[in-house]
Order: sequence, then structure tokens, then C-alpha cells
Amino acid sequence: MAKDANKTIETAADVEAFLARVEPEERQADGRAVAALMARLSGEPPAMWGPSIIGFGRYHYRYESGREGESCRIGFAPRKAELVFYLAGLEDADFADLGKHRRGKGCLYVKRLAGVDIAVLEAMIVKSLAHMDKAYPR
Repeated sequence: MAKDANKTIETAADVEAFLARVEPEERQADGRAVAALMARLSGEPPAMWGPSIIGFGRYHYRYESGREGESCRIGFAPRKAELVFYLAGLEDADFADLGKHRRGKGCLYVKRLAGVDIAVLEAMIVKSLAHMDKAYPR
């Protein structure tokens, strides 16, 4: 793989087989719930991106530096410690009523789905999809 090649590429790995290995059990159940939610909202089937990201849809990006590649439009990773959401186009106000979470650069971290307002999370996913549709038209 070239030095600048994207390491997170879509694979043929089975999403359900991956989810069946997620621990702890609560994270596995949360992962299945998020996968169903994102599939419903995006209209796209889940696909594995790299070894641990479940993504929905795809888009092509190109940076000013010339680097380009493909990535999922929205996605998440059910990590052992927490769920990591990959969403774009959100503002600080979008997180106000979500519930218990933390944020990183471009990521949303949630320990338990039961700790957040699912309607707010759903609105955030819808907003992220709208942002991606505008920024990267199909």
C-alpha cells in the first residue's frame, strides 16, 4: 500500500459476523441498533470499512493537496469502550440535548445508547447525511 493510501477502505467482510464478535454484549446490541438506524435513515446497506467501521453509502473526496479517496458517507464503530460515530456537518448546538457523550475531532463518542436521546441522535444523522449530499452530490 502506498504511503498516502487510505487505510480505511470498503471491504467484503460480513457486517453481522463482525457485530457477533463485539464485546461487551451491550455494545453488540447497541451496534445492531445503530446499524439498523443508519441503514433506515441512509437507505444504504451496512458495509465494513477497514477492520472495524460500519459505513453506509460512499463518496469520493479530493483535498487541495491532491490526496483523494473514497469513504463512507456516515458510519460508526462499536469499540469495546464506546460507540464511535463518524458524522459531518454538525454544529455545537446539535449536541446540546443529546445526553451523555464526548467529542473528538470529527467523532462523537457514546458509552451507551441508553444514555442518549435517540431522537436527537437520529436528527444528527439526518443532518450529517444532508451535509454529505450537499458537499458531495451523488
